[in-house]
Amino acid sequence: MNVVPGDELWGEETAKAVENFPVSGEPIDSEVVHWLGRIKAAAARVNGDLGLLDEDLAHRIAAAADRVAAGEVDDHFPVDYFQTGSGTSSNMNANEVIASLAGGGAHPNDHVNMGQSSNDVFPSAVHLAALNEATFRLLPALERLEASFAAKAIEFHDIVKAGRTHLMDAVPVTLGQEFAGYAAQIRLGAKRVRNTLPQVAQIPLGGTATGNGLNTHPEFAAKVRALLAADSGLEILAPEDPFEAQGNRDALVELSGALKVIAVSVTKIANDLAWMGSGPRAGLSEIFLPELQKGSSIMPGKVNPVIPEVVMQVAAQVIGNDAAITIGGLQGNFELNVRVPLIARNLLESIQLLTAKCNLFAAKCVDGIEANLAGCESSAESTLAVATALNPFIGYDKAAEIVKAASSSGRTLREVAREHGVDDATLDQALDLRKIAAGNLK
Repeated sequence: MNVVPGDELWGEETAKAVENFPVSGEPIDSEVVHWLGRIKAAAARVNGDLGLLDEDLAHRIAAAADRVAAGEVDDHFPVDYFQTGSGTSSNMNANEVIASLAGGGAHPNDHVNMGQSSNDVFPSAVHLAALNEATFRLLPALERLEASFAAKAIEFHDIVKAGRTHLMDAVPVTLGQEFAGYAAQIRLGAKRVRNTLPQVAQIPLGGTATGNGLNTHPEFAAKVRALLAADSGLEILAPEDPFEAQGNRDALVELSGALKVIAVSVTKIANDLAWMGSGPRAGLSEIFLPELQKGSSIMPGKVNPVIPEVVMQVAAQVIGNDAAITIGGLQGNFELNVRVPLIARNLLESIQLLTAKCNLFAAKCVDGIEANLAGCESSAESTLAVATALNPFIGYDKAAEIVKAASSSGRTLREVAREHGVDDATLDQALDLRKIAAGNLK
């Protein structure tokens, strides 16, 4: 925090929270702070329109909250993420800062917090921060990464290589088929995220303390949601049931689950790329990854798969965050989940990490991958699993004998097959590598 002592905009309740929760040194995410500002600004305008707040006071509170929403006073939000589980301290922090900025007798509770409770405002801010980050940052990053893989799938569509199952040689595939599969994984991950967003968009605002809306105008929540939606471009929805919306954070757990699936997908993809790029002489050496930096401080010329390694580390963090979010989600009691700051911290970090990772993966790795034509050709011609294509002609058992003989002797499959009585016409028909790779897709 860069606030000069004595110039703090916060008040007594924030000061107590700073004293009570010296835990991580990590203040609440600025995106949550900005959404608290947006909610408070919209609430003041609605309360003014409803005749519940003096027009001048409502204008001053809304203008002050707009400054919070714009990030002008982020340094005045010092409360640690690990605080009271409802987020009351951060809500009061917002109320006090906005009241100070509004001046002229604006009261943090009576005016800035009018028609609200920490129990509905703070989780609403978290939902909207997650919805905003997922919609406008993560989904475009996933689309960017999918497009990179799809472009490579087209570029590599005719490059045959060995397929692998159990890390063992399998029938040939094309490099393009593998990259098309990666593109689909990312595309399906984005779809999973989109499927969660209508639930995340349901916010508990208007429920006040326990979900029954005590001390708020019956039109308040709908009007505030409409202002927020118009300002942000997001679809912001009423809850299917106010007690469901206030008593749990299931929608955030659901979104985190979708993020975990993406983390699992990119780990598989990054691991595959690292394997295919291994070498250059003692590994698979089927692709060339971009050379970004020295790979060793002692071994000259060594190049490492640094971006896939970063991707896998980010994925591990996202999976760990999901475990914390899951535990936080299951620890609500009765009318309120009281692990909202924990969920917020980990969920927003996961979204931000995956966003950065997808953009990095696309720009600094996938876009620059080149096929090692010699390596792919060698692996395709070396896999004895092409004998699978002989099954319809000579049967599984005879094909297995040929594979075992070729493997033990080091001779080619064709040579051994001829010794077992398979004619060249049959071999030419069966062992066309591109037709094998196409399988039943041809």
